[in-house]
Amino acid sequence: MPLLWALRQEVGLSGVKFGCGAGLCGACTVHMDGAPVRSCQTPLNSVGNAKITTIEGLAGDPLGERLIRAWLDIDVMQCGYCQAGQVMTAHALLRETPKPNGAQIDAAMEGNLCRCATYPRIREAIRLASGQEAKA
Repeated sequence: MPLLWALRQEVGLSGVKFGCGAGLCGACTVHMDGAPVRSCQTPLNSVGNAKITTIEGLAGDPLGERLIRAWLDIDVMQCGYCQAGQVMTAHALLRETPKPNGAQIDAAMEGNLCRCATYPRIREAIRLASGQEAKA
């Protein structure tokens, strides 16, 4: 069983989304011991004692709170379906690179697809959450 379905069906964490089932879209991104992974491609039996964090786990986390606030301030979401995976990937990026430049943001986020094409707003929200001025 993939980690995605264990989180959604067994644990009841509906923030993690099923997108493509092939690890290509990023909607199912969670953190495993702090690293972003595609939960649809992560076998549950490979998790062991790893710490799994979903979008729900970012509540109360200062960086997570900044990201979510920036997402709202920049009005990133349209349909919102992919956004949990986007935020989880952005969280990992900012933890590793607190003030990323545009190329670093693009490289980190390239595996996360947004059918609504909110990529410019995602980039600006990441800049805002990192303490850099968003480019209007």
